[in-house]
This record gives sequence, structure tokens and C-alpha cells, in this order.
Amino acid sequence: MGGTTPGGPPRVGREEVIWSWIGAFIGIGAVGWLDQHFLTGTDLTLMLGSLGASAVLLFGTPRSPLAQPRNLIGGHALSALVGVASWQLLQAEPWLAQAVAVATAIALMHLTRTLHPPGGATALIAVIGSAQIHALGFLYVLIPATLGPLILLVVALVVNNIPRTRRYPEFWY
Repeated sequence: MGGTTPGGPPRVGREEVIWSWIGAFIGIGAVGWLDQHFLTGTDLTLMLGSLGASAVLLFGTPRSPLAQPRNLIGGHALSALVGVASWQLLQAEPWLAQAVAVATAIALMHLTRTLHPPGGATALIAVIGSAQIHALGFLYVLIPATLGPLILLVVALVVNNIPRTRRYPEFWY
């Protein structure tokens, strides 16, 4: 079995699992609650599917370079900008808009040192999203693609610093 690591990935302790659950529950719950109580009946939304993946990074691997504030906020905002521009320029060829959005988002996140894998989904959602998402235009960059991650960040700053075994962030910039 060349190239494999014997034993698989390391297990995490029960306390780590519990804190990951608490953080993800509060973070996603806060975004969903704010969305439901303040944006229902408007054309705006706070919830993006890609925030679920951000929650995995922020609360499941808070020390990962990909989970740090610069990456979280920069990755989503930059990717949203690319996704909206791709849709507006290439909507006549949706497959091309999709490919350009994700590939360009990855390249720009690399170049700006803001790589955050859920950003690829944020770019893609701007292209494949509903008419409601498309109607937001560049407002999509602010609400939901920057405000949603900012809410998760606030929760991560609190929850990930409660137990002595966790520290967040590792770096800001």
C-alpha cells in the first residue's frame, strides 16, 4: 500500500468534538436566526451553503491556516466578487461562467493569501444561484458573502477561546 499512512487520520478527543459542535451550532444558528428574523420578506439572505464548510474549518480545525480571519473574510468576499462578475459577463454560457468563477476565485485567493476552500462554493453560488441571488448583483458580496462569515468569525472568537486547549485566531493577517 505505497503512499498511504498507516492507521488513518488521528482521532480527536471528546472535548474537541463537543466544542466543535457547540461552535458550529451557535455560529450557523446565529446566521440562520438573524436571517429569519431580519431578512425574511426582503430580497436579501444571510445563509449560504458555503458557510457550512466554513463552520467545519472554523470550529473543527481552528488552527488551520485556511480557517484564519484573513482567509475566512477575504476568501468569501473575493470569491463572491469574482462569482458575480463571472455571472454578469458570461451568463449566456452558464458552464463557462461556473468554471471561470471557481478557477479565478482559487487563483485570486492564492495570490492574495486568502485561500479558504468554501470561497470556491461562494463563487459558484453567485453563478448557479436563484434569480434572488442574481438580482442582488454586487450586493451579494456584502450580504451574504461578507456579513455571514463575519457573524461566524465573532462566534469563533468567543467559542474557540473558552477552553484552554483551543486558541483562535493563530494570526489575523
